[in-house]
Amino acid sequence: MPRQIKPSDTEKITINLGYVDLGRIDLLVEEGFYTNRTDFIRNAIRAQLSAHAAEVGQLIERRTLDVGLRDFTRADLEAARDAGEVMHIKVVGLARLAHDISPELALATIGTINVLGALQAPPELRAALAHRIT
Repeated sequence: MPRQIKPSDTEKITINLGYVDLGRIDLLVEEGFYTNRTDFIRNAIRAQLSAHAAEVGQLIERRTLDVGLRDFTRADLEAARDAGEVMHIKVVGLARLAHDISPELALATIGTINVLGALQAPPELRAALAHRIT
């Protein structure tokens, strides 16, 4: 059984569809193939990701990306600072920067941020790191 998706596990997106495509989706929903439009779209996206699973896996491996949820804590950044390291954050999924990370600590320890998915960070961290987020 698929895992239930909670609102905190998702990112809202907006798409534009032609009237005919939308009507076809509505017909499938009306006939009980899907519970609603969102259910259809999620299933269509999963089918495409599944069809390209090998390619995505190779890209993730080649780019050395973290996949899924990746939390970065103040302790993580302090450890990097103490070791004289600069972090290059690369995530496919969701990257979260803790609320107790100061902009100064982030600037001292984060070289680049590349997130394919979503980045959650306090507004002051986003502003301080804006030039390092790609």
